[in-house]
Amino acid sequence: MPELPTTAKGAATRRRILDTAAEEFAERGIAGARIDRITTAARTNKAQVYGYFGSKDGLFDAVIADHADRLMSAVAFDADDLPGWAVGMYDENLRHPELVRLMAWLRLERRPAGRLTDTPHDEPKLAAIAAAQAAGRLRQGDPLDLIALVIAMACAWSPASGFYAATADEPATDHDRRRALLRECVARAVTP
Repeated sequence: MPELPTTAKGAATRRRILDTAAEEFAERGIAGARIDRITTAARTNKAQVYGYFGSKDGLFDAVIADHADRLMSAVAFDADDLPGWAVGMYDENLRHPELVRLMAWLRLERRPAGRLTDTPHDEPKLAAIAAAQAAGRLRQGDPLDLIALVIAMACAWSPASGFYAATADEPATDHDRRRALLRECVARAVTP
């Protein structure tokens, strides 16, 4: 079983490996990523990668978990403000387009059907949606379906878009226009 670092230097090395691997996996996917490139860029060696993560697949799983944790802490969830949450996700996708790219590779190479992730962060969100539905503040329906719809809308201009991938360097007016449209459409979709 992989081990966690026990020193500050080890923790810093593990962090460098995760950050470097995230870039490698986002760009090339699981199959195309190379441990040699990761170790060179992270200024470490294969023994440390395998010691901390067990395997290339274990490293990918750790990268996904790390980025899911970052996303969940970056965008506060409020079942009573799903439009605001969607806009926050849009902005996070602009700041960190690798997040959506990693999820796309996970879908392509590991989980072609069904639920993409199942994290401990999901259950409180689903419970909050169910409570808001029971109180009449959100439209009825499976909470998982509702959150999937909101996430899909928030990712409409993300790197996973089949139509248009926005970038942070586009004019602010374009982003403001998209945020307003997203906020209005999500509000209409979730209002009872």
